[in-house]
Amino acid sequence: MSPETSRTEHQPAASRHGSNAGQPLTRRDGLLKVTGRATYAADNHPEGLLYAVMAVSRIARGRVRSLNVAAAKAHPGVVEVLTPANRPPLFHDPNEKMPPFGFRVEVLQDDSVRYANQPIALVLAETLEAATQGAVLLDPQYDTEPARVGLDTGTRFDPPAVGIGGPPTTAHGDIEAGLANAAITVKTDVETPPQYHNAMEPHAVVAAWDGDRVVLDMPNQALAMSCAAYAAYFGIPVENVTIRSPFLGGGFGSKAILNGPQILAILAARMLNRPVKLALTRAQMYGPVGHRGQTWQSLRMGMTSDGTLAALHHRALSATSAFDDFLEPAANASLPLYASPAILVEHQGIRLDTGTPGPMRAPGEASGSAALEVAIDAAAEACGMDPLAFRLKNYADTEPATGKPFSSKALRTCYEDGAARFGWSRRPRAAGQMRDENGLLVGWGMGTAVFGCPHFPAEARATLRADGTALVETGAADMGQGAWTALAQIAAEALGLDPDQVTFHSGVSTLPDAGVAGGSGHTASAGLALHQAGGDAIAQLSDLAVNDPTSPLFGAGNIGLTARGGRLYRRDDESRSETYAQILARAGRSDVVGTAKSNRDPTVASGHALYSHGAVFAEVKIDPDLGQIRTTRLIGAFAAGRIINPRLVQSQYFGGMIWGISFALHEEAITDKRTGRIMNADLAEYHVPVNADVPPLEAILVPEDDPIVNPIGVKGVGEIGITGTVGAIANAVWHATGRRIRKFPIRIEDVLSAR
Repeated sequence: MSPETSRTEHQPAASRHGSNAGQPLTRRDGLLKVTGRATYAADNHPEGLLYAVMAVSRIARGRVRSLNVAAAKAHPGVVEVLTPANRPPLFHDPNEKMPPFGFRVEVLQDDSVRYANQPIALVLAETLEAATQGAVLLDPQYDTEPARVGLDTGTRFDPPAVGIGGPPTTAHGDIEAGLANAAITVKTDVETPPQYHNAMEPHAVVAAWDGDRVVLDMPNQALAMSCAAYAAYFGIPVENVTIRSPFLGGGFGSKAILNGPQILAILAARMLNRPVKLALTRAQMYGPVGHRGQTWQSLRMGMTSDGTLAALHHRALSATSAFDDFLEPAANASLPLYASPAILVEHQGIRLDTGTPGPMRAPGEASGSAALEVAIDAAAEACGMDPLAFRLKNYADTEPATGKPFSSKALRTCYEDGAARFGWSRRPRAAGQMRDENGLLVGWGMGTAVFGCPHFPAEARATLRADGTALVETGAADMGQGAWTALAQIAAEALGLDPDQVTFHSGVSTLPDAGVAGGSGHTASAGLALHQAGGDAIAQLSDLAVNDPTSPLFGAGNIGLTARGGRLYRRDDESRSETYAQILARAGRSDVVGTAKSNRDPTVASGHALYSHGAVFAEVKIDPDLGQIRTTRLIGAFAAGRIINPRLVQSQYFGGMIWGISFALHEEAITDKRTGRIMNADLAEYHVPVNADVPPLEAILVPEDDPIVNPIGVKGVGEIGITGTVGAIANAVWHATGRRIRKFPIRIEDVLSAR
């Protein structure tokens, strides 16, 4: 299948809600998914396909002494075994980082082992079964060294940067003077575990070369950026790389970063001149494709006698791999929320024998806000204040660390609306005061939610056609968040059309670059490009009309026109109008094509603090004898600028809040300290919430107008729901039991042993 014929056409679904953005339209891709017609990467089977299976290390540190390659190649159906001994060279050194934020990768460059589940060979066969058996027959033998697997065994270091190039230290005011002069001081230590991506769709790739051109079917959150990176690895022009990614079964950051297994599969396809498919097993997701790194965080807070913050010091120790640097920027969670004349955030790294961590939904903010919100509650308790009253007392009207004004901030309304809906005013301040009719302990807690508003360069194309319909195109990524639908709504509004009249193309790298689907910035970034491309098409159409003496719109250039319902109207006299089809027909044109390259005005980011905000309120019930914890209510109120599709936004909030339950009570990768291997690398023992764990959820969409953050006023919603929920649940556990548990996930034994 050629790249041009393979792109997915996102045909409009029937709409009953009208044409404007802001309507709760159902997902355009829903029918394809529920009927099984949505094609994911591993669903592709080009002619001559070979199946690849990774052999992975069963130790965490050492070297591969031997592989029985002869036995593997002798197995029927096995075609080749890729090892460090025969791996073809790459144009880019895998031991060097790939800009702008690629990592060092493990691609059989030597026989060293740096973490469990590291690729140590790749078996290629005619069938998946043969490749799987070939990997078993390799029977690797190792020289093993002791594994460094815990925060008490690794090597600490001072990092040059945290997250994606952020500073490791930020200081505002005199932190030691603030603490020394405070009437009340509180120190809170919090530990968060390593967490691993468990998207429904594991990483996969189908690679097919044609000379020095390659087509890659793969789940991908950053099409253009990834094309450039693959081109660099293989020494070919960027235009020779095509990535097709119409559907992703979840991404959450991990599918924006290149990884070793996919590079190996592409390399094998080139080596053998046959298409190759590699799909990771669930267990193989625990290692080479990123995760949320473990942290230990310590917060010191000083308050005046009336509960006003005088100092906030947040230190974070973040785990990374032995060979690369990605540190959770956890302490940065303390920079944007609470007013204090002195704030200091500091990060230190620790090297462990693990795969390199990477972006995972709300990287830094999730871990950091979990610790911050527990510490804020502890500070409120020390001051004898209600947790909400304490937060309002220390409400920041400008960004605390910089003094910048917020582009918009409706957090007070979030507090008010969420507390009213939850019934917060009935909460007793002291812990352990509430029980239900069955004798279960009841606790109420809250947490503040916050997430930044990044913006990525993006491009789009909008074509108005002779029949009055439109085609809009951008290389967007839909990970399940509803990009097909929301972006089409933005384009339809810009074009003055009903969404039913707009065909939307995305999910392939040959289309205009839609930027990165990450950081909760995709709708704003790609949406602005679509908005501007639609505006360009309408401007061209308007020029045709106002310069045509036979048009009822002739001469209206200085007055201006309005686009609505597939017609252009004079602003001063709407009785004078004309359809798009009429204008194009008279001009003898089959279409007009609008284009746009958009980015945020740099003066906006330099002059304003750009965030979405929210407040989450949680109820838990705990069996006093068994210590079993259930989240029984969650209510979140969020303000995130202009809402394009309330249905999709609510879904994103729910997803974030459910992930917050997972973080607070379920998720943890458990490592065997003797071997360095992850002991629960499957969905049976790596616990994530199931339906029975999720209580009734409510997400309140707080209206917020933000003309500064970007011209369409859109902020992100994908990650903010985690940031308030984890702390809210932990604080509810304290309120039920009187025990401040400072290690996540909170377990039954933690509740019982804290007695």
